[in-house]
Amino acid sequence: EQNQDLVIGAYIKRNDPRDVLISKKIKSFSELTKGTKIGSSSRRRELQLKKINKDISVLNIRGNIDTRIKKLKDEKLDAIVLAAAGVKSLHLENEIGLVFDTSEILPAAGQGIIAVQCRKDNVSIQKIINKINDNETSLCALAERKMLATIGGDCDTAIGGLAEITNSNITLKAQLFSDEGDESFDYKFTGSDIDALNIGKTVGERLLSLAGKKFKRR
Repeated sequence: EQNQDLVIGAYIKRNDPRDVLISKKIKSFSELTKGTKIGSSSRRRELQLKKINKDISVLNIRGNIDTRIKKLKDEKLDAIVLAAAGVKSLHLENEIGLVFDTSEILPAAGQGIIAVQCRKDNVSIQKIINKINDNETSLCALAERKMLATIGGDCDTAIGGLAEITNSNITLKAQLFSDEGDESFDYKFTGSDIDALNIGKTVGERLLSLAGKKFKRR
């Protein structure tokens, strides 16, 4: 939810939306075995990792990227999970052990996107900002944000969502976990990219229908 006096004036071209493992030990998907200790502050990532292997141990860690990488070493973890976009923006690609395909770990809605916000009543600034807007990223962001708003999600909701555009069609893939974390509900929908908001709403409503009483809207 935005302040009513503000508006998103532009979305910069999306960076890599994927999640990555920062690790010196783990270099392949098959190495995510029983007893692997991974640090993450995200419930979405924790539950997605446990779908890969229920015996993975996920420890809660917080802080900025440098702090988390330090904790990886100090707390003797096997790996930590971070957004690829943040790691790459700090030129820390050499710390990456494994990049997750979006079919393995579906990223958070909006991951890899930078939005530029400004005052709603400042039309001249909006015109300037609009010059850096990436239309494809904008449509994907609208679909993902609408999906999240429809389910009543927030930063603590265990949900992944990624919209991609091909030949003027937008496909939104989403994965919602139950409140207990023991079930996940997946849905994918494709439609015209100019209908991004309705696609986001459709996917959100379908996820709520699939989850039923197993997910409580915030």
